[in-house]
Amino acid sequence: MRRWPRIAVTVVFVVHGLLFASWTAHIPDIKDHLGLTDGTLGIALLGAPLGAVTAMLASAYLLPRLGSRRIVQIMLVGYCAAGPLVGLTGSLPALMGALFLWGAFQGSLDVAMNTQAIAVERAGRRMLMSGLHGSWSIGSFAGAGIGALAVGAGIALTPQLLVLSTLALLGAGLLTTRMLPDAAEPRGAAQDSPGAGQHSPTASRWSGGMVLLGAIAFASMLCEGATADWASVYLAGPLHATGVVPGLGYAAFSLTMVIVRLSGNRLLTRYRPDRLLPTLAVVATIGLAAGLLIGRPGPALVGFACLGIGLASVVPAVFSAAGRISGLHPGTAVATASACGWAGFVCGPPLIGRLASLSSLPAALGLLPVLTAFIVIASSLAPALKFQSGRDGQPDDTTTLSALRDVQTPPSADNSQAGPV
Repeated sequence: MRRWPRIAVTVVFVVHGLLFASWTAHIPDIKDHLGLTDGTLGIALLGAPLGAVTAMLASAYLLPRLGSRRIVQIMLVGYCAAGPLVGLTGSLPALMGALFLWGAFQGSLDVAMNTQAIAVERAGRRMLMSGLHGSWSIGSFAGAGIGALAVGAGIALTPQLLVLSTLALLGAGLLTTRMLPDAAEPRGAAQDSPGAGQHSPTASRWSGGMVLLGAIAFASMLCEGATADWASVYLAGPLHATGVVPGLGYAAFSLTMVIVRLSGNRLLTRYRPDRLLPTLAVVATIGLAAGLLIGRPGPALVGFACLGIGLASVVPAVFSAAGRISGLHPGTAVATASACGWAGFVCGPPLIGRLASLSSLPAALGLLPVLTAFIVIASSLAPALKFQSGRDGQPDDTTTLSALRDVQTPPSADNSQAGPV
């Protein structure tokens, strides 16, 4: 019974990454077709993350009322329908508007599928989030490859996305009927971790524990966004790398991130997040700082690979931890963490550019190991990360109770109103 919900949410993660990544290879053609400059293209591309952040904030309101299963179904249809519109635009405002709409469905689906992942984790009493985010990465790699093949074959964006969206709806759409309600709890959860999953209607989404998780997500995704946009520029510019080497910076980062995420379920089952995340972040801090200080292409590539190792498990662990904060609906918590993370992703590239204009690009990239050092400290202190799923898949009662004492809001006087969400 638990296998089908796990398969369903995994497929949705793959589809989410595949559809959006499949359009990236078409960006140069769309730029030429609309006669955009680098600057105006950058403005248009802001549409998707702005739409995503806006929708994530709205999802915090909708998810407790409709549930993640219903939101996944609605947003999956919208996501598949809105994508082909991007290829039909004929002007800069139309492109930005289409990307805003597509990004809004993408952001809402992102929050809903992560909330559903928390429900599946609870039902199966297993750590799954890191592996699911690894599945998303695999989907995005496949999507990027499909997009490149389509461009090479002369297939435009709209027909490509129509085909992929139809297949996605037939596959993932049907599987969503096997998803779980958000209230799903593992049998005996109440005995294993008293108070876990109980949500007070007066709990604040901006409690200290939630703000700290949001700050960790912000720092992590700022580093990710900055690496995506500036790694190749750094290698080709200040380090004078040529040929395929500049493109290997983000590739090294992405490869190590996928490897760690695919093994993350086992790591997070064996080690508590408040111990694992700081350890991995130390690797990122030392590795990237050393690569930047040496200032040569080889060490820089190793540094970006270390950064991928350090950040791989941060967002999955933060989302799982957010879903465990007592007194807050998992959907609201995940939406808040997602919005903070995406805000960092959007701010990262222009912030690095601004710092580079004031000093130099190597000095600006020095902000990244500073942020990973912050993750070392913050993830070791975050109460919601002081949790471990035992090797047999059962929650560790000692660490669970310790975390709950730190993050739990005072119980309501009427316990009959509190229950798993």
